[in-house]
Amino acid sequence: MANNPLAPSAAFVASVKSVAAQEVVDTAAIQQLDTAHYMHPFTDHKALGEKGARVMVRGDGIYLWDSEGKKIVDGMSGLWCVNVGYGRTSISNAVYQQMETLPFYNSFFNTTNVPAVKLATKLAEIAPAGFNHVFFTGSGSEGNDTNVRMVRRYWDVLGHKDKHTIISRHNAYHGSTMAGASLGGMEGMHAQGGLPIPGIVHIGQPNYLESGRGMTEDEFGIEAASWLEKKILEVGVEKVAAFIGEPVQGAGGVIIPPKTYWPEIQRICDKYGILLIADEVICGFGRLGSWFASDLFGIKPDLITFAKGVTSGYVPLGGVLVGDRVAKVLIEQGGEFNHGFTYSGHPVACAAALENIRIIEDEKLVQRVANETGPYLNKRFAELADHPLVGYANSCGFVAGLNLVRKKAAVVHDHEAFDESLAVGMVCRGYMFNNGMIMRAVGDRMIIAPPLVMTTAQIDEMIALIRHCLDLTYADVKQRGWV
Repeated sequence: MANNPLAPSAAFVASVKSVAAQEVVDTAAIQQLDTAHYMHPFTDHKALGEKGARVMVRGDGIYLWDSEGKKIVDGMSGLWCVNVGYGRTSISNAVYQQMETLPFYNSFFNTTNVPAVKLATKLAEIAPAGFNHVFFTGSGSEGNDTNVRMVRRYWDVLGHKDKHTIISRHNAYHGSTMAGASLGGMEGMHAQGGLPIPGIVHIGQPNYLESGRGMTEDEFGIEAASWLEKKILEVGVEKVAAFIGEPVQGAGGVIIPPKTYWPEIQRICDKYGILLIADEVICGFGRLGSWFASDLFGIKPDLITFAKGVTSGYVPLGGVLVGDRVAKVLIEQGGEFNHGFTYSGHPVACAAALENIRIIEDEKLVQRVANETGPYLNKRFAELADHPLVGYANSCGFVAGLNLVRKKAAVVHDHEAFDESLAVGMVCRGYMFNNGMIMRAVGDRMIIAPPLVMTTAQIDEMIALIRHCLDLTYADVKQRGWV
């Protein structure tokens, strides 16, 4: 991007950061205003109001600081997204420069903007083969809504008006809009709002611990994939439009499928000619050690949802990589596609994404996760399996999860789980958060997705913190008589 004489100097940015770091925040006052006015996502607001929200005020690298001055290792990259870490001045500068040049213009009415075109071109360059078009949205949720519209329009144009049903998986997460939440398979979301919407059905997830008893992981991978074929035949091939899945399920608890799963899913989709959608909102942009997990797992999808890591969360942006099979039909035969958003291809967001991708490329973060830090995290995280609370620990690239169990056995399927009502995962999360470690609880599975810039030394620091907090959790549940 050309130099802008109005862009802030490095010294100015550093001085601003210094002032911000020293700014005193009245925690109680912010919490009171928060309770009075701010409705948070996925939150019991009455419970939050009783204890008050934690106020985050600063980030740098892999660390956060709250309003009380406590330093925290961000083991979740914000929300699976801050891939290049906090405090990247060059992204701030790119955003500032674009705001000074063209802060916004829409992509309706036969217009475009330079950052959106450059980003679409760059994404086509780093995407798996056969992806040459991009539809921009503001989030992953909007991206998956777009997928529903795009898939159904594709089949309509080809004359298959009944081919509208999309198959997803239980416990999947594809966003919280009406279509996104319907595609997802989370019962708690479906119970609120009469979801799923018509034309979306679900099959089981490839969770070996949950459903693989009596089988090897490879055998279970084939079995879990077979559920897709059974559902296609149950619904009727003439009605099934697509299958959607996260390569690794994120919010569902970092569910890493057996290596046999995705090749068999691909075979079934090819056999019946249905479209395959890979939701890479979490897995994309180096998270698993490849630009996109579709390449890692050998998937050849027709549509890829992206968001989060495309800007490292600095500015909201999402979208869909559109494969040539779909793009050709929609562009050459589809006429006007009556779908889009005010902020599709927002120039500021696209400028942030371009600089973010440059950082990932220049610092070789994808290669580092693949060859150095990812394998090291895998090794160190697996060592936690010797803890008396940990029944199973696994990872893939820079996502990892472990199961808390009441009593361990020689075989993982024989571990004794805690009673769900005890919410041991939340007890553990509390110890993590209060001792400088952000680790998310999904039931009694504790998960992480650290920034891709994390070094091996910082992985050691994180693992030591996790082990310390597991010790505190174990002492607590032991004192309560739960073990």
